[in-house]
Amino acid sequence: MAKQNQTLDKIQEFIDKAQDSKKTEKMDLSSDQDLSLAIMNLISIEEHFFFTGAKTGKSEYYKMLKKVREIRKQLLKKIIKDYEGEVWCISKHLLSSSMRLMEVGTKQMELGKQKIAKDMFEKSYELYSLFWALNLNIISSKDLKKIPGNKLDKKDKTKNGVWSKLGELVKKAIDCCIE
Repeated sequence: MAKQNQTLDKIQEFIDKAQDSKKTEKMDLSSDQDLSLAIMNLISIEEHFFFTGAKTGKSEYYKMLKKVREIRKQLLKKIIKDYEGEVWCISKHLLSSSMRLMEVGTKQMELGKQKIAKDMFEKSYELYSLFWALNLNIISSKDLKKIPGNKLDKKDKTKNGVWSKLGELVKKAIDCCIE
């Protein structure tokens, strides 16, 4: 229970800091959110250059992939300033997976498969929220252990577990509509 309270206190502390910094313009999370979406698209462009190069056998696509990769790495450094171990790669893959699940959800929605689309969108947002939780130091990589039912810990009795709590944090802290 103490660990759950510590995690919830840490989340609330972050929300308070984010709200205060919006007032004093010390932190612009809405720009960082825009940047994270741009990075998602750059990862996607890398994939497309790879597959186009492989399908056509033209090496110029690999050269373009390399250039896009360098831009993506530079931009990712603007969000991921301090990391340990494999948090850099984890972060990149969280963004990439979030983008892909969003695209799968959109395609399922177009096919009239609303339930599958909703599930893909929820999973996409969970991964996106985890990206922010890791990179805003709300949780550490040590906190990423499997707890049954996606709870904060074994004593968490709420219906919505850690994913929902992280998603709520992103909604409260990052408002892309603030200019």
